[in-house]
Amino acid sequence: MVKTLRLALAQINPTVGSIEKNSEKIIAYIEDALSHHADIVAFPELCVTGYPPEDLLLKPSFIKDNLKALDEIKRHTGDIAVVVGFVDRKDDIYNAAALLYNHQIMDVYHKMFLPNYGVFDELRYFQSGGVCPVYEIAGCLVGLNICEDIWYPDGPAYKQSLAGAELIININASPYGFNKSKSKETMLSARAFDNRVILAYLNTVGGQDELVFDGASTVFGQSGEVLARGGSFTEELIVVDLDLEGVFVSRLHDPRRRQKVKALCQNEIKKIFICDRVPKEKSPVQQHPVCHMDYYEEIYNALVLGTRDYVTKNGFKSVVIGLSGGIDSSIVACIAVDAVGADNVRGIFMPSPYTSAESGEDVRELTENLKIRTTEIPITAIFSAFLSELAPAFEGKASDTTEENLQARVRGNILMAISNKFGPLVLTTGNKSEMSAGYATLYGDMAGGLAVIKDVPKMMVYGLARWRNSIGTAIPESVITKAPTAELRPNQKDSDSLPPYETLDMIIEAYIEKDMSLEEITALGIDAHTVKKTLSLIDGSEYKRRQSPPGIKITARAFGKDRRFPITNGYRGGR
Repeated sequence: MVKTLRLALAQINPTVGSIEKNSEKIIAYIEDALSHHADIVAFPELCVTGYPPEDLLLKPSFIKDNLKALDEIKRHTGDIAVVVGFVDRKDDIYNAAALLYNHQIMDVYHKMFLPNYGVFDELRYFQSGGVCPVYEIAGCLVGLNICEDIWYPDGPAYKQSLAGAELIININASPYGFNKSKSKETMLSARAFDNRVILAYLNTVGGQDELVFDGASTVFGQSGEVLARGGSFTEELIVVDLDLEGVFVSRLHDPRRRQKVKALCQNEIKKIFICDRVPKEKSPVQQHPVCHMDYYEEIYNALVLGTRDYVTKNGFKSVVIGLSGGIDSSIVACIAVDAVGADNVRGIFMPSPYTSAESGEDVRELTENLKIRTTEIPITAIFSAFLSELAPAFEGKASDTTEENLQARVRGNILMAISNKFGPLVLTTGNKSEMSAGYATLYGDMAGGLAVIKDVPKMMVYGLARWRNSIGTAIPESVITKAPTAELRPNQKDSDSLPPYETLDMIIEAYIEKDMSLEEITALGIDAHTVKKTLSLIDGSEYKRRQSPPGIKITARAFGKDRRFPITNGYRGGR
């Protein structure tokens, strides 16, 4: 009989801190894996607690409840090996994976490489593990490790493969970022090929504050080829039959391995016998191919999932958006409808003395296309009352951005009043280009609970709008083609205050995501005066960004956890 193993990867969407509900979901997926006659079922990194639990890890009661949950989960294992991510407590706490079988905790693996860059802060909480286990499960030698561990060529997977592991299971909570999946898949394919193992990469899915996890779990064969792939941005149980004979044959043709095995430090490896049952004959599982998404489709789906989970996991049932007739509020409305449903989205159109008739028409057309309810609340009278009351204090001063910002703040007050009265979450509509340059009003258009496109550059907003229209007319064409404007004064255009968005986005990417200096950015062919002015705007707007709502991370470096600059900052190096 061919030596095979049936592996199930439970790509689930846990919620940070919802230990009981997460455990219930894990148990349900164990039962599902049992119904598929799987030999092993694996769950994502820290799935019991949700990821990242951050300073919840400083609460002893949180650690205790997570351990109690693991004890409950083990009672539901029976005749299947289960890999579960949790927080272990020994002399300290560890990012850990438990191997459960027959109602027992057979062993615990401690994550060895703790990421401490970008959005990751694991050294703040965890100690590193030091042992690489290899388990014999249903006649197969299995290595287990966690997320960052797989990125190191000479890390746990390498040592486990030298100790005989035929299958490596790597459990993850790896956040989404556009253009990230290709490089990650290349690395994983190389790990499988270099170590002559089958590599199962399991990722969590769902939104958690600024982060979105895309799932897209993948199984690679010993030659680096893709054997199975899970869907993106969706929960799923991926079941795959693994041919272990191929691993053995592959290793016969790799004489270098014998020398590597001799050089291996044996005290870093432990082999543990879990179960010796022979896998039963089973009907082959049907693998459904998953197509790669279009560039904008992938980003759009990340924003939809991040919005849906932020809204629902925080107990909101509906959202409210200030609609201006511009492209930013229009794309946010589309995302909201696709995230929580048209019946749960309310638009508020708040025209001022400077709002064009065309903007009103665009709002009405968008509203009809999306089938949402939109209320018109003019702000002219409120704005006039502000000006009248402030006139004595402003005597002798000409109109400037103060009066423009007053309009934005009136609108922010109206949206927050609707939120207070009826309970929807306010979604703000500023994009990354605006947030970078400070082209936003504190306590005005920045007021709200979630900044959906905070990490989406302006030119990408246009791409998302055109993609969304390609699957069903939503955003009026006039919204996409007209010149961007805040309509806070007569004939205002964004270009009055900012470089063209094509140029601005290039500068932002170079300065924020690549840490390039003024000279390096200028060398890209951008006018030095424009670059210097833009960098000054970016650095001078940090105080605004600190007071903005969280936004969904999609780029390599988002504002917030990814980029932590001091507000009081006298450094001017590079510009």
